[in-house]
Amino acid sequence: MTIAITGSTGHLGRLAIAALKDRGAKPIALARDPAKAADLGVEARAFDYTTADPAALKGVDTLVLISSNDFNDRVGQHRKVIAAAKAAGVKRILYTSILKGDQNPMILAQDHNGTEAAIRDSGIPATFLRNGWYTENYTGSLGAALQHGAIIGAAGEGRVNSAARKDYAEAIAVTALDNAHAGKTYELAGDTAHSGADFAAAVAKVAGKPVAYMPMSQGDYAKALIGFGLPEGFAQVLADSDARSGEGALADDSHTLSRLIGRPTTPIAKTIAAAL
Repeated sequence: MTIAITGSTGHLGRLAIAALKDRGAKPIALARDPAKAADLGVEARAFDYTTADPAALKGVDTLVLISSNDFNDRVGQHRKVIAAAKAAGVKRILYTSILKGDQNPMILAQDHNGTEAAIRDSGIPATFLRNGWYTENYTGSLGAALQHGAIIGAAGEGRVNSAARKDYAEAIAVTALDNAHAGKTYELAGDTAHSGADFAAAVAKVAGKPVAYMPMSQGDYAKALIGFGLPEGFAQVLADSDARSGEGALADDSHTLSRLIGRPTTPIAKTIAAAL
């Protein structure tokens, strides 16, 4: 079975390549600039979401479509990849979607739902990995949190089941290597839920410094993100995601992820410690 992974030089893509190699596979790394994939130790092919040349998918049985990080036309880009897969005779697509799919009220969910629909319409057998939040989404701003002694957000007392990227990458490897997962949809999330206050407390404990959670309104949080230098549109999407997570959009206690990878998901304290 030949497996290829789009976005292979990104955070998740690199971990997925490593997880597949750990299981004895030799995946193909698809990257806009193959030179950036040279350190992955696998075959690398040039592949861009915006052009999606079917020739790059020659001989590929299973395509792992890691969602594009370009928010201008993600569904359009994904449709090009799906069309290329169909033209190249790809037998199965794995897509990294979003937790709860069309039941998720977040703005971010719209692109994922559109992509799932496009894959279904293509007729290519698929596996949908509906990923919850990465714990690293929170640890990226730990420097500022420690400097100011505060973590801000719009989730209120809502709880999120986040997991480490490595956990989700292992789920990619497990499902890519077994065609029995064709036609399946998996809701993936961390084993243990945490609130913003829980996360701040964990940061404080690991860092040995006082850190508190400061809840804000969605509007004020968006303004704060803009003040940090984020583009307004992206800031509004992130503020919406945080606010909706406070309403349960990223909560899931099914433990599907830990069952797939055969171990408990990574505790948030471990990811925080690694980030620090």
